[in-house]
Amino acid sequence: MSFVKDFRWEKGITAEELVNRYQNIGFQSTELYRASDVIVKMKKDSAKIFLTFTSNMVSSGLRGFFSQLIELGMADIVVTTVGAIEEDIMKAIGERFSIGSFDSDDVELHEKGINRVGNLFIKNESYMKLEDWMLPFLDNLYKKKNRWAVSEMLKEIGLSLNDENSFLYQAAKKDVPVFCPAITDGAFGFHLYLFQQKNRDFVVDVVSDFGNILLCTNFDEKKGVIALGGSISKHHAILSTLLNGGAEYAVYMTTAHKTSGSMSGATTDEAKSWGKVKDDSDVATVIGDVTIMFPLVMINVLEKLDREGLLKAEYKEKKKINLDRSRKYAKS
Repeated sequence: MSFVKDFRWEKGITAEELVNRYQNIGFQSTELYRASDVIVKMKKDSAKIFLTFTSNMVSSGLRGFFSQLIELGMADIVVTTVGAIEEDIMKAIGERFSIGSFDSDDVELHEKGINRVGNLFIKNESYMKLEDWMLPFLDNLYKKKNRWAVSEMLKEIGLSLNDENSFLYQAAKKDVPVFCPAITDGAFGFHLYLFQQKNRDFVVDVVSDFGNILLCTNFDEKKGVIALGGSISKHHAILSTLLNGGAEYAVYMTTAHKTSGSMSGATTDEAKSWGKVKDDSDVATVIGDVTIMFPLVMINVLEKLDREGLLKAEYKEKKKINLDRSRKYAKS
């Protein structure tokens, strides 16, 4: 049995120490610490890790963090929504999103050609530049072959980008499949439709890609899920684990509540009733803003795994090179 401990500030406290102390504060702080503990366990147990997130998180600065986690070997399968695909490409080709206000005048923004995602602003011009990028890309894709599973197409996109902060780029480089079951639910889908009108035999095959995600793992492998937000990205991953015997580890983070009966609000315990998460699994459900909660959880996780040498070797070598460069710069 653990007990509540009073939290006190200490000069120089690290993020890892902060999260470690969360386990004795109570409420969501305790669950946040538990989430970091579950993720460490799934990595140590060599579980196949499904990382799922919704598009709004790629609108934010978490995009680069997701890319880094893929580089570090913290995700074996990625599932997301089409807005994340669009905005990853936009940022990779140089578009920048600005920070505004939740209380902006939305009619005025519309008149200025600005789209609001919470307190983030995306210009219409960014979607026009996405279109300019997509047209030659689809032409080249079609020349290679006329039928593509979604994840195959997304790997081709990743290989065509050159941005270390792009999760599509890092996933393609590390051979981590990216699944997007609702690929038509956005501007990207609209351009796929228009392209197909000119090339009637061009097919983006969602059904065959369902087979691909099922074959990413099997009954005998340990499976872990890190689901950020809800929506189809979360459900697509846990449906895959259900059809492969259920996940041994699961961490959910969401602002939705379980009383809504929605996938976004469904807890890890509810998932046990479906067999998506095993009865004896290690789980945690954290209620709160992912942009706040997830970096704290993962800093704690990465520090612990780094000390035990469980991060990708090439990243550790890159970190050593960067440290050597910093020392050389300091001496000069």
